[in-house]
Amino acid sequence: MPPQETTSVEMNQLTRGKLGVWGVIFLVISAAAPLTVVVSAAPLGFRLGGIGAPGAMLYCGAVLILFALGFTAMSNHVPNAGAFYAYALHGLGKGPGIGLAFVTVFAYIFLCVSFYGFFGYFAHLTMLELAGIDLPWWGFSALAIALVALLGVRQVDVGAKLLAALVTAEIAILLAISIAVLLTGGPEPISLAGFNPKNIFFSGGVAGLMVIGFGAYLGFEGTAIYAEEARRPQRTIPIATYLAVTLLACFYAFTFWVLTVAFGVDGIIAFATGENFESMIFEASGSYLGSWAAICIQVLIVTSFFACILAFHNAAARYMYSLGRERILPAALARISRRHNSPATASIVLSAFCAAAIAIAGYLVTDAYLGLATWTYATGVQGLVFGQTVASISVVAYFLRDRRGHSSWRVVFAPALGALGLVVGLIMIVGNFEITTGMDGAVNWILLAPTPLLFGGGLLYAAWLKRRSPAVYAELGTQQAAHEHLIERQEG
Repeated sequence: MPPQETTSVEMNQLTRGKLGVWGVIFLVISAAAPLTVVVSAAPLGFRLGGIGAPGAMLYCGAVLILFALGFTAMSNHVPNAGAFYAYALHGLGKGPGIGLAFVTVFAYIFLCVSFYGFFGYFAHLTMLELAGIDLPWWGFSALAIALVALLGVRQVDVGAKLLAALVTAEIAILLAISIAVLLTGGPEPISLAGFNPKNIFFSGGVAGLMVIGFGAYLGFEGTAIYAEEARRPQRTIPIATYLAVTLLACFYAFTFWVLTVAFGVDGIIAFATGENFESMIFEASGSYLGSWAAICIQVLIVTSFFACILAFHNAAARYMYSLGRERILPAALARISRRHNSPATASIVLSAFCAAAIAIAGYLVTDAYLGLATWTYATGVQGLVFGQTVASISVVAYFLRDRRGHSSWRVVFAPALGALGLVVGLIMIVGNFEITTGMDGAVNWILLAPTPLLFGGGLLYAAWLKRRSPAVYAELGTQQAAHEHLIERQEG
C-alpha cells in the first residue's frame, strides 16, 4: 500500500471494534438521563397532561421503535459518525444532508451547554446542602468541562465504562423506590388509568405529554453515530437501538406508573398541580425508603447530568469529526488522536466552545436553571426532533428506490409510520414551545428560528459548493466508503 494511504487511515479513522452492544446501550441511555427524566419530567407530565403520562411514554417509545427499524437498516449501508447527515444525504440529496448536518450539530452543542448549566445548578445546591461548599454554579460547570475534555480525547470505551457505572446507580435507586412502593402499597387502590388511551390522546394536555415524551428519548439515535467504532456493527447497532429504546420506554412507563401507586390517582394529580410539584420523587423516596434515599437521589442527579454531558459530548464530537472529514466544516476537525484514535480535535474544540459559553453565562446570569439551562435545552430538543423527523423521511426515500434485501415493513412502512408520529410530535413541540422554555412571547420564535435558517442555509451552501468547488461537492458522502476500502486493503 502506498505510504500516503496508510497515513490517511491513521490520521482520520476512528478505532474500530471498541464497543459491543451494551457499551453502545449505556452511551445512549446516559444521553437520555433516566433519573433526571423521572425527577423532572414525571411531575411536569402529570401537571400538564394528567394521569396519562405513563402511557404517553410508551407511545413515544413505540413511535421511535418504528423509526428505528429503518434507521438501523440504513446504518448497515451508510455507517457514518454523522448519522443524520449521511442518511439525509443518501436519502434526500446533498443539500438536505448539509442542512440537517448544520441543524444537528447546532442542537447537540446547545444540549451540551444546557447540561453543563443543569450540572452546575444541581451540583451547587447539593454540595451546599450536604457539605457546606458554596462554590458558584459555573465553578462546578468548569470542573465538569475539564473532566469531559480529558475523557473526550480518550478511546470511546473508557467513557462507556464510566457511563455504565453511573447509569446502573441511577436505575438501581429508582427500582429500589419502585419496589418499596409496590410492597408497601399506596393510599388508593392500584389503577391502570395511566395507560388508558382516553387519558393519553383525548385529554386537554396531550400536547404537553408529547413534548415531554419525545424529549425523554433524546440521544437514542446515538447508536448509529458509533457504528464506525462498534464490533460487528450490522448486528450491534440494531440490537443496541431496539434494546435501548425498549428499556427506556418500559422503565419510564413503569416508574411513572409507580408514582400513581405511591400517591394514588387523585393524589398524584393534586400533588402535581400544587406549588411544590417538582419535589414529587423526593417525597416518594422519603416516604417509602427514608431520608437516605432522597439524599442519594440528590447526589445521583448530579452524576446523571454528568453522564448526560459526556454522552452528548461524545456524540457531538463525532458529528463534528465526520463533517470535517467531509470538508463541510474545517478539515482540521477530522484529525484524530494518534494515541487513542479518538476525534480529539473536534472534542477539544467542542470543550473550548462550551467553556466560553459557560464563562459568558457565569458573568451574565446568576440562576443557571432559568437563565441558561432551560432555554438552551428547549432549543436543542426541538432541533434534534427536527433531525429525527427529516432522518425518518430520508430512510423511507432511500429504501423506496431499492429495499436492498430488507422487508417492506422494516424499511418502508414502519419508518413511514414513525415519520408520521415524529411529524405530529414536532408540530406539538413547536406549537407549545413555551412549555419547555418557560418563557412567553417572541423570544420563543427567536429560539426556534435557527433550525429552519440553518437547514435552509445548508441548501444554499450545497448549491454554492456545487458551483464553486465541484470536486468537494462530488466527494460528499464518499469519505467513509473510501476509509472502509482502505481498511479492507490493510486488513487483507
